[in-house]
Amino acid sequence: MNHFSQANRSGLGQGHVPSLLRRVADSIEGLGDVVVEDITFRSEPTADERDISMTVYYHDASETGDSARPSSV
Repeated sequence: MNHFSQANRSGLGQGHVPSLLRRVADSIEGLGDVVVEDITFRSEPTADERDISMTVYYHDASETGDSARPSSV
């Protein structure tokens, strides 16, 4: 099982969830044919905004013979 974590940059906008979701989705697409097993979301208060991050747990689809790509993309 592999994983990666991403967070927004500290400062103004660090708590912007849509930005983080877009970045995580782009990163998953960049991995190629993988199967995502789990995604966690973490949020902690800071002085100015919430510090948010996501961790994605995945494996290569070829390891199990599964295809992560839908047939009609």
